[in-house]
Amino acid sequence: MASHQLIDDYVNRLARRLPADAVDELADGITDTWHQHVAAGRSPTQAAHAAIAEFGTPQQITDAFVAQAPGRRAARLLLATGPVAAACWGASLIVSRAWTWPIPHPAAVVFGSALLLVVAVLVLAATGRHSYRRTRLAGVGGLGLLVLDAAMVAAALLLAPTLVWPMAAAVPVSLARMMWTIRSLPSALAS
Repeated sequence: MASHQLIDDYVNRLARRLPADAVDELADGITDTWHQHVAAGRSPTQAAHAAIAEFGTPQQITDAFVAQAPGRRAARLLLATGPVAAACWGASLIVSRAWTWPIPHPAAVVFGSALLLVVAVLVLAATGRHSYRRTRLAGVGGLGLLVLDAAMVAAALLLAPTLVWPMAAAVPVSLARMMWTIRSLPSALAS
């Protein structure tokens, strides 16, 4: 579909910021709009300027896509459920006296460091306002959270001398987050 150099440049800028399928749809739309303006009697350059004005700047379009990105939504939900999971596991660890469990100190440090890294990655994905690609970090954070939740459930069930009442909340919370994360990963990684 023939268009104008301004339209081609515009689409190329979008291609550096958004997924290919979204850019293809936007390219079709702006090219159709350009053709409508040319058919209405505008010069090709005037029609290109008018079509671009109707669609908005590449940054405006990118910002709109970022606001609706599946990865961003997934990261926000995982971060929002984090305090609930942390409270459940914190109570479980305190009541079960986790410091007496047979876990080497370096393993606990690695777990804590990994948790901080996952939270940082999710915060980056959740707070990005201008980079659609940054929202894909939610997939990485989600995978990390899956591993950490699974490790926590396994540690509680295998290493705790006795199962304590807060684990009745902590284990289902982690399992629910894991199931939701597994369901949301394909769209978060594809975003």
